Amino acid sequence: MSEHSPGGAAHGSVKEYVNGLLLSLVLTAVPFAIVMSGAVSGPAAVGVVLLCAVGQVFVQLIFFLHMNTSSEQMWNVTSAVFVVVLVAILIVGSIWIMNHLNHNMLMGH
Repeated sequence: MSEHSPGGAAHGSVKEYVNGLLLSLVLTAVPFAIVMSGAVSGPAAVGVVLLCAVGQVFVQLIFFLHMNTSSEQMWNVTSAVFVVVLVAILIVGSIWIMNHLNHNMLMGH
């Protein structure tokens, strides 16, 4: 289990950090190997890379930032969800605007 420092911050055990490191290495090596080997191409490769990227984010949040669903972490989880929603709105909105600009610039087509 995790121990608490005098300041109240939770610190993970060496086993948690090693597990996080190993998972991070695997989630980095898999997309690298797929792209460099060319074994998978096109949308499947993009899907694997994106899936590993999302997995990497969760590994970082859980094993290194020690975020969980406990009541002490509720504000951290809430702010993380807010940031994810904000970034998603920014990305989807930007793509939507660029798509409509492209459509509107092709008058007569």
